[in-house]
Amino acid sequence: MAELGVNIDHVATVRQARGTNEPDPVWAATLAQLGGADGITVHLREDRRHIQDRDLRVLRDTVTVKLNLELAANPEIVEIACGSKPDQATLVPEKREEVTTEGGLDLLTHQQRVADAVARLRDAGIGISLFLDPDPRQIEAAHALKADAVELHTGEYALAVGEKATQAELAKLVDAGKQVRSLGMTLHAGHGLTYRNVKPVAAIEGMAELNIGHSIVARAIMVGFEQAVREMKRLVS
Repeated sequence: MAELGVNIDHVATVRQARGTNEPDPVWAATLAQLGGADGITVHLREDRRHIQDRDLRVLRDTVTVKLNLELAANPEIVEIACGSKPDQATLVPEKREEVTTEGGLDLLTHQQRVADAVARLRDAGIGISLFLDPDPRQIEAAHALKADAVELHTGEYALAVGEKATQAELAKLVDAGKQVRSLGMTLHAGHGLTYRNVKPVAAIEGMAELNIGHSIVARAIMVGFEQAVREMKRLVS
C-alpha cells in the first residue's frame, strides 16, 4: 500500500501572494497529519517563491511523520538541508522561469553536480530520493549514484489526453517502476496527480510513496485541509 506524502507548498503560495503570515503551512501540515498523511513534503526553492527557511525550521521541530524536502542540487540549499536534517531529501530540477517542476532530473548531463549533493546529504544522514522521468537511462544513473529511492515524474501521465495516451504513459511508469525495484531502490511517484487519476499510479506494484500537493490544496479550499487529505488517503490506500 502506497504511503501519502502531502506537499504543502501552495499553502505558502497563498501566503506569499500577500506577504503576510497566513495561511501558515505549518498549520496545514498539522491538519494533514490529522487527516492521515504519512509524510509532509516541501520544496525550498532558490527564489523562495513559497516555502521559506522559517517554515522548514518550524516543520522540522513539529512534524511527527516523515519530512521530505525537495531541493535543487544547489550548494546553498544543500547546506540548509544538511543543517535542518529532513528525513528524506528529494533532488529535483529547478528553473526560475517555470511555474512548477517541468520534468525529471537529467542525471546524464548533471551527474557530477548531483553526485556532489548526494554525497553531502548522505554524510548528514539524510535519505536520498531522485525525481526522474520514467527513462531507463536515468534510472540506471540513479542506481550508480546509490540513491535510496526514485520518484517517478508522473506529469506526462497526468497531462495525457484520451484513454490510449493515458494507458501508454501509465505503461511507461509501470515499466520504470519494475526497473527501479529490480535495482534495489524504493519506488515513489508524483507530479500532477489528482483525485481523478491517482488510483492507477497507486496500484503500480511496489509503489511505496506518492507525493501530492496542488490537487489536495485546491480541494482543501472547498472542504477543509483535514478532509481533503482523508479523501486522498482513501484513494491511495
